[in-house]
Amino acid sequence: MESLKNRTLLKVIVLGDSGVGKTSLMNQYVYKKFNRQYKATIGADFVTKELHIEDKSVTLQIWDTAGQERFHSLGAAFYRGADCCVLVYDVNDLKSFETLNTWHSEFLKQANPMEPETFPFVLIGNKTEVDGGNNRVVADKRAIEWCGAKGNIPYYETSAKEDVNVDEAFWGVAQKTLSSELKQNIYIPVISESFADIHEGQSRRCSC
Repeated sequence: MESLKNRTLLKVIVLGDSGVGKTSLMNQYVYKKFNRQYKATIGADFVTKELHIEDKSVTLQIWDTAGQERFHSLGAAFYRGADCCVLVYDVNDLKSFETLNTWHSEFLKQANPMEPETFPFVLIGNKTEVDGGNNRVVADKRAIEWCGAKGNIPYYETSAKEDVNVDEAFWGVAQKTLSSELKQNIYIPVISESFADIHEGQSRRCSC
């Protein structure tokens, strides 16, 4: 039987403008499915993925939020307890890249991590497959420079539609989060799909 000390739950928040492919990335990663019909996320939802990293069993609890929602509509407490923030933009949409600064600063404001300078972020540039890359307006060099200015945030380019680099990106998310700090090992017997239950559990962990 696996030692309970080797089990870790990581809460990951995915943020970005509406339509950049946040939900598609998560569905491709967890379910290996892509829905060609766009459907806006309402409020927040989450999926989970079990990973084994070195000697640890890691549960990624990945939260998807509606891009058009203002942060306070879900409440600052929703973001607190997050272990990592994944920022997503569309490489074919300049506005979605330009708003990354807002998403980054607002997350830090609402989540209020103890050490904002070292809090783990990961940037994903999605939809690289559109028109064979000919429709692209944000060069990878520009994205890498943005990441450097934010403390060398890891950067991945993906295609949720074609399942390109999606696994690698979320594997990087898990590794970045685990290496950023010494995680408090916890055991969660059942992950409830009730937001209230999850939020309560996260609050208990953070108050330790």
